[in-house]
Amino acid sequence: MPSPRWSVVALGLLLLAACSHASSERPAGSLRIVASTTTLASIARGAAGAGPDIRSLVPIGVSPEDFQPSPDTIAALRDADVLVENGAQMEAWLEPTIRNAGNPRLHVVVCTDGLPVVDGNPHLWMDPEFARRYAGKIRDAIVNVDVAHAAAYRAAADAFDRQLVALTARTRAKIATIPPARRTMIVFHNAFDYYARRFGLRIVGAIEPTAGAEPNPAHIADLVRLARAEHVPAVFAEHEYSDKLARTLAESAGGLKVAFLYDDSLGTGAGVDTYVGMIDTDTDTIVSALR
Repeated sequence: MPSPRWSVVALGLLLLAACSHASSERPAGSLRIVASTTTLASIARGAAGAGPDIRSLVPIGVSPEDFQPSPDTIAALRDADVLVENGAQMEAWLEPTIRNAGNPRLHVVVCTDGLPVVDGNPHLWMDPEFARRYAGKIRDAIVNVDVAHAAAYRAAADAFDRQLVALTARTRAKIATIPPARRTMIVFHNAFDYYARRFGLRIVGAIEPTAGAEPNPAHIADLVRLARAEHVPAVFAEHEYSDKLARTLAESAGGLKVAFLYDDSLGTGAGVDTYVGMIDTDTDTIVSALR
């Protein structure tokens, strides 16, 4: 007869095996997707539908350029099936974090791969036509990872693609209401370059020319001269950054409007908590400030 001591050990091993088995089995459709940012998580949610568990590594209101990963970030990557990242050097912290997570089954989707990144600017998702390409890459990845639910993922992605097509058309129509001479912007940083190219706006300067670097007084003085020379109607700040420099510039250039935009992060309120809502809100803000 086995000793009580060995019975306890055997029971413990059985319980450990059972827990391990239970943690490796997930209900159908419970694919785990993590995205680097809230904007990418929203695009992933559109492409995948309601079935998967989708979360963002970078919290709302935090810039991905400034984000510092934590043990929770590593744990999320360790549990994930799919990671959606932007690429184009935006998430410099992500590669070593993936290595630390040590997840051999993690399928990584780099959304900007194969897309025309201009001057190293990573913000392609701000153009809804590029967001369509992002969503297509995410769809293809999750179909390969979870073949059993491929039809549901494709249906969700098709519905989301129609939303993005409508978003492009709606945005173009709204921007067209701005008189051509007033379609000129000074922005906080270069997040809106692709949006501006798509919809016929002109960005003549950025308060923060290099992400995360405080501009010097000479740069702000140059922007003041530029705003006056180009008859810029408004200066655009961003919700996750201080508006002090934007207000200083606007006042120095003759009392320009200051308006706030979203780009790297969604907002918390209704209407800005999805990618489509964020673009709609930004467009309404731009039209109101420039028109």
